[in-house]
Order: sequence, then C-alpha cells, then structure tokens
Amino acid sequence: MRRLLVMAGCLILVLAGQGEGQGGPGKTTPRVREIGDRRELFVDRYLISRMENTHLQLQEPKLAAAMAEPADNMEYGTVIRDGDLFRLYTRDARNSKHDGDVTEVTRYCESRDGIRWTKPKLGLVEVDGSKENNVILHEAPFCHNFSPFLDRRPAVEPDRRYKALAGTVKSGLFAFVSADGIRWRKFSDKPVIRYTKEYAFDSQNVSFWSETEGCYVCYFRHFLDKKLRSVCRTTSKDFLTWTEAVPLQPNFAGEHLYTTGTHPYFRAPHLYVALPTRFHPERGESTDILFMTARAEQGGAPFDRTFREAFIRPGLDPARWGNRSNYAAWNVVPTGPAEMSIYVTPFRRFTLRTDGFASVHAGADPGEMVTHPLRFAGEQLVVNLSTSAGGSMRVEVQDESGKPIPGFSLKECKPLVGDSIEMAVRWGKSAGLAKLAGTPVRLRFVLQEADLFAMRFGKKAE
Repeated sequence: MRRLLVMAGCLILVLAGQGEGQGGPGKTTPRVREIGDRRELFVDRYLISRMENTHLQLQEPKLAAAMAEPADNMEYGTVIRDGDLFRLYTRDARNSKHDGDVTEVTRYCESRDGIRWTKPKLGLVEVDGSKENNVILHEAPFCHNFSPFLDRRPAVEPDRRYKALAGTVKSGLFAFVSADGIRWRKFSDKPVIRYTKEYAFDSQNVSFWSETEGCYVCYFRHFLDKKLRSVCRTTSKDFLTWTEAVPLQPNFAGEHLYTTGTHPYFRAPHLYVALPTRFHPERGESTDILFMTARAEQGGAPFDRTFREAFIRPGLDPARWGNRSNYAAWNVVPTGPAEMSIYVTPFRRFTLRTDGFASVHAGADPGEMVTHPLRFAGEQLVVNLSTSAGGSMRVEVQDESGKPIPGFSLKECKPLVGDSIEMAVRWGKSAGLAKLAGTPVRLRFVLQEADLFAMRFGKKAE
C-alpha cells in the first residue's frame, strides 16, 4: 500500500508539473514554456494545454531486414555515431559462470552506414592464444557492463574524448577514458561511484555529458526497496566526484525495469530518451522494451510515463520470449536523412522516421491541440508532419490569452499536406514570425488524418 501511495504521489507531481502554473490563492495562470529555437518532440504533454479529438500516439518501430554483414551479437550493447563512423561495443560472455567472470571480454565492431559491419582485427588483447580479434578489453569484472560514450563536452581533453563506466556491486563503478574509443585506460584506480543501500550496477550503467545541465549524468541499475529492478541518478562536474545517488522510482506497481539506456536525443539533447527492458519474472522471465523520456531542464525529475504499453514487443520468433532476449542497445542513432535506428539483442535493427517516437494523432474526424504559452526565437515554424492524401494540418498563432493574432489566424494558414521531416508553416501574406519572437504565444494545431511528430522555430531557408 505504501508503495502504491508513493507512486500515485509521484504521478500527481509529474502531471502537476506539466499543467498550469499557480497564480496565487484560488487562481491559476499559464506558465510560459521557454523553447527558443530548440526542436520539441511530442513525446510528452510538456507543451500541450488542451487536446480535442486528438491524442498522443506511440509509434511502432519497424523490424529491418536481417543484416548480411552483422556485428557481434549484443549483450549490453552500445552504438555510437562519431561523424560518419558507427561504433558498436558489446559484451561477449564466453560461457561465463557468473556476472563479471574472468572469461568475459568486450568486443568492438564498426560500420559506415549502420547496416554493414566489420570486426577489425585490432591486435590489442590476447584471447585463447591469439591477438587476431576485435577485443578491446579483457579485465574482470569490467567487461560485464562496459558502457562507453563520446564526450561532447566543449573543450574536452583529446585523450579523454571517450569515457566509460563499468563495474559490479562488489567493485563499484570505475571510470575509463580513451582518445580513440578503442584503446582504454582507467581514469582512476578507485571506484568513482558506490551505492550500498541496495544491490546495484548489475546491468548496463550509462553516463553522458548533458549540454543542458552542464554536467555528467549517470543512470544506474539498483533494486528499489530491495524488490524491484529500478534506476538511480547521479551527476558529476568532472567524471570523478559524483553526487549522492537518488532513486527515481519510475516503476509502476510490480514492474521490473532492467536497464534504461537513457541518453540525450541526437536532434534535441534537452530531451533524454530511455528504452528500458521490462522484465516479467512471473511469465517465464520474458521481456519487452518500453519508451520513457526525461527533460534535462527539469534536472532529476522523474521519468515521464505518458506511454505505458510496450514499445517493442518480442514478436513472432519464439526465441525472443525468454530472458535477456530484448535489450535495446544504448543510443538511438541516425542511419539516413529520414531514418533512425534502434539495435536490439541478439542483433536486430528496428527503424523509425526521424523524430518519430510518438505523435499528436488525428483520425478521419478533425481534431486540434493547443499549446501552453511559449516563448520562441526565430522567424519560421517548421514541423515534422505526415498526412494522408486527404488529410491536412493548419496552425494558428494566438496571444497568451488564446486570441488569434492578425496575420496568423487559422483561415490565413496555408494547409499543410504531405509527409516531410522539415515542412515550413506559412500564413497568407505574413512577412514571418520574427516580430512575435520573444513574446508569449500559443499555437493551435488543427489536424485531420495527420501525425505531428515535432516542431521547431528557426531561421528561414535561404
């Protein structure tokens, strides 16, 4: 009962934080969202004030064709796109008898398109009497969950361009650094993160530089109330000294979240995307993959759980219905101008349209969505939109009170029809939105047979 009450309280706080701000005793006033020129995805209700005959719809990742040149099968995999190069890191348990066994190694693969992979013979680590392999690390217990990332901190030291955390509950998490993502060394001879309240670290523990928060952030696995697999959060300015970990408690009643894979979305780094594995011990230890988000500007706020259903189901293959059969590799990465990819154990690729995790959806009957007041920077509104041949979308710009602004009314908006990652919104003879920049406005979207995935204010194309 106590657990249910705690979760209900957290949900109320999340919903309250996404609603209207308080304006004094007995009054409410709209809270202005400061979005500047950043891209906003409709993965939560942060921008949404009102919906009528529309709803937020979780999209379904599509299973891509089997790769003729796949990488190694993944266990706690990480995929990093560094310029035109895709790097994949994965654990090879090599028939280990327990987590962190001395037999485990970390392997490295690379690709130029995210589809065809090579397994370079690096000559770094001797395994089974040979260095002709793609092993980059063979040191217990760190190969069990070695989780690297490309450090995007401004002025990062060249020899620490890549960083990683790894370790078990007994060892704590150690920090590693690398100049090239292949040759690694310990950053410290002592663990940088310890957690002794519950069993912790027994899976992929992820960290990254947060552009919005201005610090390193780590999400690691622990047991909530010593019963449910869950997640803690801690931060650091230097990757060595970390704040006291805070349990985030994103679990619903009885729900095990095995890993989170939390990371900044590559086109909107203020949005953290998480693809946790949901573990069902009472159903033959079957698993599926969820979708959650968090907002960097809200710091250590709870994950948003707008979507409770599975994001990626096990599917038709009976082999995908067992334990450890559905782990998403850390990071969603772009694999084309209009495509992004999610890699899932043992080695499968799922695709989504760019920004296409979720949408504001309207069916055959017209519907609308109105935003909270927001303050933007720029002179043009661009949307990621898909309509049917008979569908459309129009946008009205309103003042803070909800009154249409002359020149930007619904009837003056040119209907948007088609399917595009970047589609500009235009109004009659309007000279552009620049004169409204910095002033709180609301946006009213009217849709029919359409999905709105994202929006962004910015400069007009030359």
